[in-house]
Amino acid sequence: MPRQFNTAGPNDPDKHYTLPPLGRIPADLKSSVESGDYFVLHAPRQSGKTTSMKAFADMLNADGRWAAVYATLEQARAIAEEAPAMRKVVDAIAKASEAYLPPEERAPPIGQFAGEANWLGAFLTAWCRQLRRPLVLILDEIDSLEGVPLMAVLSQLRAGYLTRDKIKFPESVCLFGMRNIRDYKAASGGSSNVGTSSPFNVSRDAVTVAYFNREEIAELYGQHTAETGQTFTEAAVDRVWQLTRGQPFLVNALADFVVRKQKWTGPIDVEHIDTAKEQLILARVTHIDSLMARLREDRVRRVLEPMLAGTQPMGAVDEADIEYCKDLGLVVEHKSELDIANDIYREVIPRQMAATWQYNMQGSFADWQRADGSIDLPVLMAQFSDFWRRNGEWMVRDAHWPEAAHQIVFMAFLQKIVNGGGTIAREFGVGRGRLDLLVQWQAGAVVQQLVFEVKVWRDGESNPLGEGLRQLDGYLARLGLPQGTLVIFDARKRGVRWSKRGEVSAAQTASGRTVAVWRL
Repeated sequence: MPRQFNTAGPNDPDKHYTLPPLGRIPADLKSSVESGDYFVLHAPRQSGKTTSMKAFADMLNADGRWAAVYATLEQARAIAEEAPAMRKVVDAIAKASEAYLPPEERAPPIGQFAGEANWLGAFLTAWCRQLRRPLVLILDEIDSLEGVPLMAVLSQLRAGYLTRDKIKFPESVCLFGMRNIRDYKAASGGSSNVGTSSPFNVSRDAVTVAYFNREEIAELYGQHTAETGQTFTEAAVDRVWQLTRGQPFLVNALADFVVRKQKWTGPIDVEHIDTAKEQLILARVTHIDSLMARLREDRVRRVLEPMLAGTQPMGAVDEADIEYCKDLGLVVEHKSELDIANDIYREVIPRQMAATWQYNMQGSFADWQRADGSIDLPVLMAQFSDFWRRNGEWMVRDAHWPEAAHQIVFMAFLQKIVNGGGTIAREFGVGRGRLDLLVQWQAGAVVQQLVFEVKVWRDGESNPLGEGLRQLDGYLARLGLPQGTLVIFDARKRGVRWSKRGEVSAAQTASGRTVAVWRL
């Protein structure tokens, strides 16, 4: 039976198509162990951390110089009291020693340390005394600990680290999860500044797990081809790279949806990947659901809201919030500009934010298709204008993300329309002051490409018409299209009365492209 594309848990090379896991972590990570470092490895969920670090533990044990143990602390998740959480932590490490070490090097019974003030520290010291080799601990799911239990674990590791010259203690400790080094340093009693004294004293950037590159995606898919004969076209691999930017779960999930869910047995091309992308989004798989749950957090909102609204330059967004969103895998920085991490998240995030508004749009739009199935854009925009006059004021007032409410509602409207047979490509980013949308619609032989530039006129700003036409002209030129739609939302406190909104006029760009300007 051929292996499968893994979409849950660590990779098992006997069951899953697998790239060399040690190739995902820095090549010099072993030198951190040799130097006796305590360090943090962080990466987003389902990006290959566990697979890579279990392989790292196996490599250290095969070397023979260390007793390396990989343990997950997930059993202590959401336990608020120190004592029961610490019991789970110590028990998880002790049980993991049975899987990684020979009998004579396994951890001592944990019950004898239950009365100790620092249970974890006493347990590790006693264990290290009986070992013939230095102990290396690789602790997964450190994020599962919160509050007092997290402080207790980190402070006891810190105390042991600082007295290693006199008392036996682990030679090296790797904590890994989603969060960056600053969070652990602050929680362990040190400063959040990387250069200050702390057990987690890596001097270089925090260690992370690399995503796949385009060649590695082709290599992973090539394993499926070798075992089944089913091929992926070069265009399909390019499309996966474009949609995922190498995020391992998404790379595996797209292929899995084609092979296992669609049960497609022929050559896999772009159309199959695009269908899988839609299925993946609509299925609300755990990976995407867990990321979207983060949208309710204020520190995520503070980063993503100005990205959707385009209202602030990147420097105006708190650096700690940006780093947090990077650690979650939601955003990336490219050429000093912040962007959504990949095209799938770029589509999922506004869809999720727009979902509530779509329910309020039931029955609001009809008869916007011509007889040939194409979109009658003037009719559709007139219907949206009417809807916005009646509902826009309270929608903006009640929005969870008020600065981006206009863009979110408009995207909800378009998403509701294209769910019947189209897609939306979105371009937005911090400080861009705009939202570019490309609707691609197909009905039978009819294919349409509709381009929208969305601007919001806020208090203290000049009329955005001129800038909007210039920006839309550039977007249309890049797409090779002759016409587009400029939507200007009036967010001024003393703007046009709501009953008067919906005026449409014709305009031309500097290069002669035709533009319909809707003032809402």
